[in-house]
Amino acid sequence: MRVLLTGATGLVGERLAPRLVAAGLECRALVRQGGKVPPGVVAIQGDLFDRASLARAVEGVEAIIHLAAVFRTQDVDLIWKSNLEGAQNLIAAAQAHAGAARFILASTSNVYDRQGARPARESDVVAPRQAYPASKVAAEEALRRSGLNWSIIRLPFVYGDADGHLETLPHHVEGFGFHPAHRMSTIHHRDIATAMEMALAGAFDRRIVNIADDAPLSIYELVELAGGAMTPSADPTADPWFLHVDASLARSLGFQPKVSTVHQAARDGVL
Repeated sequence: MRVLLTGATGLVGERLAPRLVAAGLECRALVRQGGKVPPGVVAIQGDLFDRASLARAVEGVEAIIHLAAVFRTQDVDLIWKSNLEGAQNLIAAAQAHAGAARFILASTSNVYDRQGARPARESDVVAPRQAYPASKVAAEEALRRSGLNWSIIRLPFVYGDADGHLETLPHHVEGFGFHPAHRMSTIHHRDIATAMEMALAGAFDRRIVNIADDAPLSIYELVELAGGAMTPSADPTADPWFLHVDASLARSLGFQPKVSTVHQAARDGVL
C-alpha cells in the first residue's frame, strides 16, 4: 500500500513513519525544502499551501495520514490557517487526484467539553473555544463532508520513544492549573502506529475514534514518572473528566494497546 504522510518531521510523524515502513508500506512524506525523512520514506518537497506539490504528493496513493498541525503558538491566525485551510487544501487534492484513497485525520481529545460529566465519547457534541481544538473540529467537519473515505482518530496526551513530551509536564502543571489527582488519558507512539495500521486496513472507516491506553494516570503520578515533583492535595478536583476519554469504541473494533500504561512504558524502558 502506498501511503502519504503529512507532519512526518513532527513529534508523532517522525516516530510513525519508520513503523509504517517496517510494516511493509510504501511511505511518502510531504516535507518542506531541507526536511529530512527516515530511511525508506520517499520525500515529496512541498507544503499544504502549494497546490501543485499536493497534487504530486497524493498521485497514486491508496491512503493519506494527515498529522501536520500547529498548536504550540499564540498566533491564532496561524493555527487556523495551518489546521483548517491546510487540511482543506489536502482534502481538495485528494478529491481531485486520489478520490479512492482512505483519508485518515489525526485529531485531539482537547476538542471535548472541559466540564464533561464522564469520560468523553465520540458522540459527544464538541464546540471548543480555543483555537487549536476548534480548528481541528472544523477540519474534521470538512473531511466528513468531503465524500472521501475518511476516518478521524482523536489522540490524547502522546508520549514515549524519548520524545520529551512527558518530561515537559512538570513545567506546565501550574500554568494549566491541574489538580494533582486529575487523571488524563495517554497513548504511546507504538499504539498510535497500531491504530493507524488498523485505520489503513479499514477498521475505522467513516468513524471518529478515540484511542487511549488502559489506565489514565493522575497528573501527580505522571509528573513523578517524568522526574518532577508536585505538591499533593486532597482538595476536590474541578472538571474531573477533562482530557479523560472513553476508548471503548476503539476496543470494540479490535484496538488493543501494546503499551497498556505509562508505568509499563517506564518498566520497559520506552518512555
